[in-house]
Amino acid sequence: MKKIIIPFLCSALLASPVAAQTTTAAAKTEAVKSKLTPKEVIDNYLKALGGKDKLESIKTILIENTLSVQGMDIMMRTKKMGNKFKSEQSVMGQKMVQLFDGEKGYFEQGGQKMDIPADKVADLKKSKVIDALSYDPATFSTVTTENIDGKDYNILTSEQGKLYFDASTGLLYKSSVAEGTAIIKSYMTVDGIKFPQEIEAEGNGQKVIIKTTKISLNSDVSDVDFK
Repeated sequence: MKKIIIPFLCSALLASPVAAQTTTAAAKTEAVKSKLTPKEVIDNYLKALGGKDKLESIKTILIENTLSVQGMDIMMRTKKMGNKFKSEQSVMGQKMVQLFDGEKGYFEQGGQKMDIPADKVADLKKSKVIDALSYDPATFSTVTTENIDGKDYNILTSEQGKLYFDASTGLLYKSSVAEGTAIIKSYMTVDGIKFPQEIEAEGNGQKVIIKTTKISLNSDVSDVDFK
Protein backbone atom coordinates (compact mmCIF):
# COMPACT_ATOMS: atom_id res chain seq x y z
CA MET A 1 0.00 0.00 0.00
CA LYS A 2 1.25 3.44 -0.87
CA LYS A 3 2.34 5.38 2.15
CA ILE A 4 -0.41 7.79 3.18
CA ILE A 5 -0.02 10.45 5.81
CA ILE A 6 -2.50 13.32 5.89
CA PRO A 7 -0.92 16.05 8.03
CA PHE A 8 -3.11 17.42 10.78
CA LEU A 9 -4.37 20.81 9.59
CA CYS A 10 -6.36 19.23 8.22
CA SER A 11 -6.30 22.28 10.47
CA ALA A 12 -3.57 23.02 8.12
CA LEU A 13 -6.16 22.86 5.46
CA LEU A 14 -7.27 26.15 6.94
CA ALA A 15 -3.91 27.62 7.79
CA SER A 16 -1.35 25.81 5.63
CA PRO A 17 -3.40 23.47 3.48
CA VAL A 18 -2.08 20.30 1.87
CA ALA A 19 -3.46 20.13 -1.62
CA ALA A 20 -2.76 20.73 -5.33
CA GLN A 21 -4.16 23.11 -7.87
CA THR A 22 -7.63 22.12 -8.96
CA THR A 23 -7.87 21.05 -12.57
CA THR A 24 -11.06 22.94 -13.36
CA ALA A 25 -10.66 26.70 -13.37
CA ALA A 26 -13.58 28.62 -11.86
CA ALA A 27 -15.02 31.53 -13.78
CA LYS A 28 -13.84 34.72 -12.11
CA THR A 29 -13.43 38.42 -12.64
CA GLU A 30 -10.25 40.43 -12.26
CA ALA A 31 -9.16 41.00 -8.67
CA VAL A 32 -9.51 44.51 -7.30
CA LYS A 33 -8.24 46.03 -4.08
CA SER A 34 -10.64 45.43 -1.21
CA LYS A 35 -12.01 48.16 1.00
CA LEU A 36 -11.27 45.94 3.99
CA THR A 37 -7.97 45.55 5.83
CA PRO A 38 -6.51 42.11 6.71
CA LYS A 39 -7.55 42.68 10.33
CA GLU A 40 -11.14 43.43 9.33
CA VAL A 41 -11.34 40.28 7.19
CA ILE A 42 -9.99 38.13 10.04
CA ASP A 43 -12.25 39.84 12.63
CA ASN A 44 -15.27 39.14 10.39
CA TYR A 45 -14.16 35.51 10.12
CA LEU A 46 -13.85 35.10 13.90
CA LYS A 47 -17.28 36.67 14.33
CA ALA A 48 -18.78 34.35 11.70
CA LEU A 49 -17.32 31.31 13.48
CA GLY A 50 -19.02 32.26 16.73
CA GLY A 51 -17.11 35.22 18.16
CA LYS A 52 -13.55 35.60 19.44
CA ASP A 53 -14.46 35.26 23.13
CA LYS A 54 -16.35 32.04 22.50
CA LEU A 55 -13.50 30.63 20.39
CA GLU A 56 -10.94 31.48 23.08
CA SER A 57 -13.04 29.61 25.67
CA ILE A 58 -12.23 26.34 23.86
CA LYS A 59 -9.22 24.82 25.64
CA THR A 60 -9.36 21.31 24.13
CA ILE A 61 -10.98 19.70 21.12
CA LEU A 62 -11.54 16.15 19.92
CA ILE A 63 -12.39 15.70 16.24
CA GLU A 64 -13.38 12.50 14.47
CA ASN A 65 -13.14 12.44 10.65
CA THR A 66 -13.54 10.10 7.74
CA LEU A 67 -11.03 10.63 4.92
CA SER A 68 -11.74 9.22 1.48
CA VAL A 69 -8.52 8.83 -0.52
CA GLN A 70 -7.36 6.41 -3.21
CA GLY A 71 -10.63 4.49 -2.96
CA MET A 72 -10.18 3.89 0.76
CA ASP A 73 -11.94 5.31 3.81
CA ILE A 74 -9.56 6.30 6.59
CA MET A 75 -10.82 6.93 10.11
CA MET A 76 -9.01 9.79 11.82
CA ARG A 77 -9.23 10.92 15.43
CA THR A 78 -7.48 14.15 16.44
CA LYS A 79 -6.97 15.70 19.87
CA LYS A 80 -5.76 19.26 20.43
CA MET A 81 -4.85 21.25 23.51
CA GLY A 82 -3.05 24.58 23.25
CA ASN A 83 -0.42 24.08 20.55
CA LYS A 84 -0.31 20.32 21.10
CA PHE A 85 -1.99 17.74 18.89
CA LYS A 86 -2.22 14.02 18.34
CA SER A 87 -3.79 12.54 15.23
CA GLU A 88 -4.41 8.81 14.81
CA GLN A 89 -5.49 7.29 11.50
CA SER A 90 -6.59 3.73 10.83
CA VAL A 91 -6.82 2.07 7.41
CA MET A 92 -6.81 -1.62 6.48
CA GLY A 93 -5.64 -2.56 9.96
CA GLN A 94 -2.67 -0.19 9.81
CA LYS A 95 -2.34 2.61 12.34
CA MET A 96 -0.70 5.94 11.61
CA VAL A 97 0.13 8.51 14.29
CA GLN A 98 1.15 12.15 14.17
CA LEU A 99 2.05 13.88 17.41
CA PHE A 100 3.33 17.29 18.49
CA ASP A 101 3.90 17.87 22.21
CA GLY A 102 4.36 21.62 22.00
CA GLU A 103 8.11 21.42 21.39
CA LYS A 104 8.73 18.52 19.01
CA GLY A 105 6.84 15.81 17.21
CA TYR A 106 6.85 12.90 14.80
CA PHE A 107 4.98 10.93 12.14
CA GLU A 108 4.77 7.15 12.63
CA GLN A 109 3.53 4.54 10.16
CA GLY A 110 4.30 0.88 9.67
CA GLY A 111 6.79 0.86 12.51
CA GLN A 112 8.77 3.73 10.99
CA LYS A 113 9.01 7.05 12.80
CA MET A 114 10.06 10.36 11.29
CA ASP A 115 10.57 13.62 13.17
CA ILE A 116 8.54 16.63 12.13
CA PRO A 117 10.92 18.88 10.13
CA ALA A 118 12.43 21.79 12.06
CA ASP A 119 11.00 24.37 9.66
CA LYS A 120 7.48 23.11 10.46
CA VAL A 121 8.02 23.03 14.22
CA ALA A 122 8.28 26.82 14.42
CA ASP A 123 4.81 27.20 12.90
CA LEU A 124 3.32 24.45 15.06
CA LYS A 125 4.54 26.19 18.20
CA LYS A 126 2.38 29.17 17.23
CA SER A 127 -0.73 27.09 16.61
CA LYS A 128 -3.97 27.34 18.63
CA VAL A 129 -6.76 24.92 19.48
CA ILE A 130 -8.94 26.94 17.10
CA ASP A 131 -6.74 27.62 14.07
CA ALA A 132 -8.46 30.87 13.15
CA LEU A 133 -7.16 32.45 16.38
CA SER A 134 -3.59 32.07 15.12
CA TYR A 135 -4.18 34.20 12.02
CA ASP A 136 -1.94 37.28 12.20
CA PRO A 137 -3.09 40.24 10.06
CA ALA A 138 0.53 41.42 9.79
CA THR A 139 1.48 38.34 7.74
CA PHE A 140 -0.91 39.21 4.92
CA SER A 141 0.43 41.66 2.36
CA THR A 142 -2.76 42.43 0.42
CA VAL A 143 -6.53 42.10 0.45
CA THR A 144 -8.28 41.83 -2.89
CA THR A 145 -11.85 41.13 -3.93
CA GLU A 146 -12.80 38.72 -6.71
CA ASN A 147 -16.11 37.51 -8.09
CA ILE A 148 -15.88 33.75 -8.64
CA ASP A 149 -18.84 31.88 -10.11
CA GLY A 150 -21.13 34.75 -9.19
CA LYS A 151 -19.96 35.16 -5.57
CA ASP A 152 -17.66 37.79 -4.08
CA TYR A 153 -14.64 36.74 -2.03
CA ASN A 154 -12.16 38.72 0.05
CA ILE A 155 -8.72 37.22 -0.54
CA LEU A 156 -5.82 37.51 1.90
CA THR A 157 -2.38 36.95 0.37
CA SER A 158 0.78 36.03 2.29
CA GLU A 159 4.12 34.41 1.48
CA GLN A 160 2.53 31.01 2.11
CA GLY A 161 -0.45 31.44 -0.22
CA LYS A 162 -4.01 32.76 -0.31
CA LEU A 163 -7.12 32.50 1.85
CA TYR A 164 -10.53 33.10 0.23
CA PHE A 165 -13.32 34.38 2.49
CA ASP A 166 -16.96 34.53 1.42
CA ALA A 167 -17.75 38.26 1.39
CA SER A 168 -21.40 37.66 2.39
CA THR A 169 -20.83 35.27 5.31
CA GLY A 170 -17.26 36.07 6.36
CA LEU A 171 -16.45 32.35 6.43
CA LEU A 172 -13.32 30.80 4.93
CA TYR A 173 -14.14 29.08 1.63
CA LYS A 174 -10.80 28.10 0.11
CA SER A 175 -7.10 28.10 0.90
CA SER A 176 -4.32 27.79 -1.65
CA VAL A 177 -0.56 27.29 -1.34
CA ALA A 178 2.21 26.17 -3.68
CA GLU A 179 1.32 22.54 -2.97
CA GLY A 180 -2.34 23.06 -3.85
CA THR A 181 -5.83 23.96 -2.67
CA ALA A 182 -8.47 22.96 -0.14
CA ILE A 183 -12.15 23.90 -0.42
CA ILE A 184 -14.57 23.91 2.52
CA LYS A 185 -17.83 22.58 1.09
CA SER A 186 -19.92 22.95 4.24
CA TYR A 187 -19.84 23.91 7.92
CA MET A 188 -21.40 22.37 11.04
CA THR A 189 -22.25 24.10 14.32
CA VAL A 190 -21.22 22.70 17.72
CA ASP A 191 -22.06 24.61 20.91
CA GLY A 192 -22.56 27.79 18.87
CA ILE A 193 -19.24 27.52 17.00
CA LYS A 194 -18.88 26.71 13.30
CA PHE A 195 -16.43 24.06 12.11
CA PRO A 196 -15.71 22.72 8.61
CA GLN A 197 -17.96 19.71 7.99
CA GLU A 198 -16.71 18.66 4.57
CA ILE A 199 -13.43 19.59 2.87
CA GLU A 200 -12.18 18.68 -0.59
CA ALA A 201 -8.40 18.82 -0.95
CA GLU A 202 -6.13 17.90 -3.82
CA GLY A 203 -2.37 17.56 -3.81
CA ASN A 204 0.74 15.49 -4.26
CA GLY A 205 -1.19 13.40 -6.74
CA GLN A 206 -3.97 12.68 -4.24
CA LYS A 207 -7.53 13.91 -3.93
CA VAL A 208 -8.93 13.76 -0.41
CA ILE A 209 -12.46 14.27 0.87
CA ILE A 210 -12.58 14.92 4.60
CA LYS A 211 -15.87 14.62 6.47
CA THR A 212 -16.22 15.47 10.15
CA THR A 213 -18.44 13.07 12.07
CA LYS A 214 -17.97 14.23 15.67
CA ILE A 215 -16.55 17.17 17.63
CA SER A 216 -16.20 17.34 21.42
CA LEU A 217 -15.19 20.60 23.09
CA ASN A 218 -13.44 20.97 26.47
CA SER A 219 -13.67 17.23 27.25
CA ASP A 220 -11.98 13.87 26.59
CA VAL A 221 -8.50 15.44 26.19
CA SER A 222 -5.65 15.76 28.73
CA ASP A 223 -1.86 16.28 28.87
CA VAL A 224 -1.38 12.50 28.98
CA ASP A 225 -2.56 12.26 25.37
CA PHE A 226 0.55 14.07 24.14
CA LYS A 227 3.22 12.02 25.91
